[in-house]
Amino acid sequence: MVEDHVSKTLKPFDFNQINKELPELRKIKCHIDAVSFKNPIDSSNVSPVIWEKIGDYINSKYNDYDGFVVLHGTDTMSYTASALSFMFQHLSKPIIFTGSQLPIGMVRTDGKENLITAIEIAASKREGEPIVQEVAIYFEYQLYRANRTTKISSEHFEAFKSYNFPPLAIAGIDINYNHSVLFRPSAKKMKYIKGFDTNILVIVFFPGLDTESVKEMMQNSSSKVVVLMTYGSGNIPMSDKITKLIKKHIKKGKIFLNVSQCKAGRVEQQKYETGIQLHNLGVLGVYDMTLEAVISKTMLYLHKFPNDVSQFTTEFLTEKAGEFSI
Repeated sequence: MVEDHVSKTLKPFDFNQINKELPELRKIKCHIDAVSFKNPIDSSNVSPVIWEKIGDYINSKYNDYDGFVVLHGTDTMSYTASALSFMFQHLSKPIIFTGSQLPIGMVRTDGKENLITAIEIAASKREGEPIVQEVAIYFEYQLYRANRTTKISSEHFEAFKSYNFPPLAIAGIDINYNHSVLFRPSAKKMKYIKGFDTNILVIVFFPGLDTESVKEMMQNSSSKVVVLMTYGSGNIPMSDKITKLIKKHIKKGKIFLNVSQCKAGRVEQQKYETGIQLHNLGVLGVYDMTLEAVISKTMLYLHKFPNDVSQFTTEFLTEKAGEFSI
């Protein structure tokens, strides 16, 4: 958004005027083309349809550019960026997401620095190869692996955090890349896959959660996958009712995923008795994946393997884009 000098209100940013708004871009030694959707939306309204729209465009232009920068609202940026990290497999060039907490038309905006540095990163090469060859988020001087991020603040410029994986780069006077953690493709040819099945149920456990409520949610849902938001390293309050309920729905073909409510750390189902019980029931621990990565990866592979629990499980628990650590 930019400020209208007459009305003093915010209006959509005109990307045809990008060099006028950001003359600093002329100093970056690369050619920049700007494209925007016809009808921009608030990122709270983003859905997998938009993920595919972004992905389809990048895929159609993949061989025409050395890198891509996507401007996106912060509320759902981690979801969209995580989704694209799974859609574009074996990337050999960067797709960098960025945005701002304050609109680019405001005096104290963080948007200018974020965009300028994101473009510089997308254009950076080392020995003729792009330095970054994955989907990443650049925000407030930090470059993160996209599928490791989560939004942590609506108030501060440091809006995102990667709790379980170090930054890919830190921008100061120089941009210092952490080359040892940069993801590299395992195949030479990029593979683009799309299609999302949104039949997912997320259940957040809290002290006092009524078992009958959990039962009703599962019975009244058409979900194929149930995400259990658990305590600590993957624990929930176990009872005979919960055990029977999970066992019943697993027999019906539902897939259960164990995601910790903790932002830092990992699911270790073999650590405590309740976690062991979940493991023995057939609940899948998701290591140290973020909820955003779990949701987007689940939707993608649920669409690809709608009736094959075994194949879904194999693909889901296989690292695709550096989304977890074992």
